[in-house]
This record gives sequence, structure tokens and C-alpha cells, in this order.
Amino acid sequence: MKLNYFTYICLVLICMSCKNEPYEEIPSSQVGEFQNVLLDFTIPSNFPPLMYDIENNPPTETGFELGRRLFYEGRLASDNVVACGFCHIQEFAFTHHTHIVSHGVDGAIGSRNAQPLHNLAFKSEFTWDGAAGHLDLQPIIPITAEVEMNETFSNIIAKLQSHPDYPTLFQEAFENGEINAENILKALSQFMIMMVSSNSKYDKFRRNEGNITLTPNEMQGMELFQQKCTSCHAGELFTDGSYRNNGLAIDSQYNDIGRARVTGLTEDNYKFKVPNLRNIEVTFPYMHDGRFATLEDVLEHYRNGITDYDNLDNSLRQTNGVLGIPMTDEEKDRIIDFLKTLTDTDFIFDQRFSEF
Repeated sequence: MKLNYFTYICLVLICMSCKNEPYEEIPSSQVGEFQNVLLDFTIPSNFPPLMYDIENNPPTETGFELGRRLFYEGRLASDNVVACGFCHIQEFAFTHHTHIVSHGVDGAIGSRNAQPLHNLAFKSEFTWDGAAGHLDLQPIIPITAEVEMNETFSNIIAKLQSHPDYPTLFQEAFENGEINAENILKALSQFMIMMVSSNSKYDKFRRNEGNITLTPNEMQGMELFQQKCTSCHAGELFTDGSYRNNGLAIDSQYNDIGRARVTGLTEDNYKFKVPNLRNIEVTFPYMHDGRFATLEDVLEHYRNGITDYDNLDNSLRQTNGVLGIPMTDEEKDRIIDFLKTLTDTDFIFDQRFSEF
């Protein structure tokens, strides 16, 4: 029997084991220096509307700080080491460069490349296959997955309750002051809601800020990108949020069937969520399994590497029967020139999101 995803979430939270693992205390920052006042959240003028209901979990100073602490907290994993920030490293737009696919507790190896974390409040589904339909639910997947953090919420709650700082932090952040699964997830969401990447060269050009202009090569690349890529990478988030089979050859090591893992539909085999391309310059390796090391490799795949499937995305079938997206070497270079304008160093080095 195939469980509905939300039914699964409820079972995970109800049927948690009660084991506790020893851990070493980690020095903590000063508790009480943040006030429980609302943080300013402004939607960039060139962005779409929010998808997250921010009124039901508005980021506050104390909630955000608690979420930041939890994001880098090893106690959320069974080994008390592998935090969210272990696989989502800020300098790489919160991706993981040292592994093609993410590694979890005790060296366990997953099957997917860590996705970048930014502009999450503008999205409604998460992970490569859309298994999480709400930002508050997304962390449950890596926290409970055996090949990732491999922990239960009952264990996490016990560890946080025995910590010298967390009881006070939860009391400051939430009206009921409880250390429970709901508040843990809401705090993480408050941190992730604020992770907005919107100050790239492209953004400043689009908003006509600071007399920023694109070079001739970048302008040509933007025009080529609009012609060849926006059927999938649409809008200011550079993704239409859909799931598509983009012609990747099946990897015999993982044989990841993608969206079909969630829907159970054969027509969804090997479909994966169209990734956003912001900060793409620093989020290598690419694709759901990290098979491509460079942007040149990615564009070469779309030019000459497409594998045919019954459900191959129509944008990769030309009217003459040829598979892929036609482009010259020079056009590839120009598209890459444009993609590099999506790098947002203000976000990548924003101290609000750092561990310390």
C-alpha cells in the first residue's frame, strides 16, 4: 500500500524511538541578546508573490536566531555531528561541493546532490522529487533519512531539553515555549524564509539599480538563454517548478526514478524538479546526482547528450526529430557568461546566515 506523504509524516512523528546517544557540549552564543520582534521581510520588486504563509509563522529575531542555531546543530543527527549546514554550505549557496551526492551519519552515502537553499519562501514543493509539499515539513526528510541525519524527533527533543541554552531560546521564540517537533520545524523555517538571494548583477540590472549594465557578451547570453532555456527555467526564480525528464542516461548505481517515487506513476519515471539557476556558478556539481562538474558539461548534455525516453520533455525534441537544444560553441560560452550574472555575493557572504 502506498502511503500518502502527509500520513507518512504523521507516522514519523508518532512512531519515534526513545534511544539517546551521548554527545559533547558545544560552546554556545550569548542567550537573551535577541528580542522577539518581527524581522523585516521585503519581497524584491522583480520577484513573484510569496508561496509560504508568512503570517502563520512570521520570522522574529529570536525565532530566526533559534533556527540558525538549529540549522548548524549537530544534535539534530544521530551522531551529533551532521547538521543541516554539513551538506548546505553557505559559501556555495548552501550546496555541498566535496561530495557528488550527499554523505550522512557514519559515512552513509545518499543518492542525490544537495540542492541550494535560497528563495524557499517563494516555492511550494521541495526536494528533487517534490516529496515535501510545505517548507515546514521539508526538514523531516533529511533529519529522519537513514543515509542523512538518521535521527528521531523524540531523541532531538531530549537532547535540546538537556542543553543549557535551548530551553531559554524556545521560551523566547515561541509563545508556548515548548521544545517540540512543531517549534523545531517552525524555527528552521523562519531561518530559511529569510534566505533571499536577490542582489546579483542580473537583479540590479533588471531593477535598474546603481547604473548596472550587462556586457555585450552577457546581453547576448541572456537573449540566447531566453530563446533556448526559459521553457523550463522561467521567471525570476529561473524555474517553473515543474518536474521533467531531461534526457539523463540512467545511472545504474542509483537508478533514481525521481518524481515517480512520490506519485507512483510510471509517466513520472526519471522526472526531477527543474532546479533554479540562481548562484549556479557556485553550486556545482550539477543535476540530481551531481554527474556534471561544470556548466560546460551541462550545456553539452543538452546539445549532444540527450537519451530518448517515452516521456522525454517535449522541449528537447526538435521538429526535425533531432534530440537536444541546438547551440554553437560560442552560444554555449555566451549563455554561461549570462548565467554567471546570477551569482549573488551579498547572499553568499551574508553574516546573518553564517554559523558564527
